[in-house]
Amino acid sequence: MKSLVGYCALISMFLLSCSGQAEKRQWISPKGTDCTQIKVLLPQASSGVYWIQPSKAKPPFKVFCEMRQDGGWTVVQKRSGGAVSFNRKWAAYRMGFGNYAKDYWLGLKMVSSLTKTKTWTLRVDLWDHTNATAFAEYKNFRLGGEREAFKLHVGEYRGDAGDAIRGAYSGIDQNSFGFSTADRDNDGCRPCIFGDIAQNACISSNGGGWWYSRCGSASLNGEWHPYGEHIGWASGLHWRTWKGHASYSMKATRMMIKSV
Repeated sequence: MKSLVGYCALISMFLLSCSGQAEKRQWISPKGTDCTQIKVLLPQASSGVYWIQPSKAKPPFKVFCEMRQDGGWTVVQKRSGGAVSFNRKWAAYRMGFGNYAKDYWLGLKMVSSLTKTKTWTLRVDLWDHTNATAFAEYKNFRLGGEREAFKLHVGEYRGDAGDAIRGAYSGIDQNSFGFSTADRDNDGCRPCIFGDIAQNACISSNGGGWWYSRCGSASLNGEWHPYGEHIGWASGLHWRTWKGHASYSMKATRMMIKSV
């Protein structure tokens, strides 16, 4: 019994719940700088909501950790339905929103602080409406600071979903672009021409905030569409190097990062 109590005391320093009590305790001494380190400290740790304390961030904050055989991944974004709206402005995307255990956006400020130190891999997991899956991984992922609009930086790609961040065709590479929301446009359209339509802001049709670059091939924060309404909407959850140019909206998505 004593060993069980001691184990719970260790976990509660950075795990949100140990018998449902950790939420009530005052935060004292966080030890996990990210989910990767928590997995190293506790190899048997399960997926769930944890507190972390990156070296460049104060105070500590909550994240969902996806604990896999290849290590602990810090979830940045998760979509599985329409319960949480991603049609939000800069302040919400900056600080995060949603339900950590379900659908949420971690927050640009938090991700930027995480990726200021260490080397990171970004993994994007996709599910279509038949439950087929695909993934894309990028080495050397990081976000710039707010002064540069949390500019996206990704390195070498691998996976079977295609490199949608760099685009299904030339001229729409989202790498090195700042984040855009309805109240802060950084997409480079002055305007963008699509057929015979001139568009000044990608977000006007795509919906949620993203690293748009003349719109581009990747956009996972738009409006969620159910089966039967998942094709033909510009506002959906798109990864066009996997599901083509018919504006196929994904059933579910997950973005997560792991330190090396």
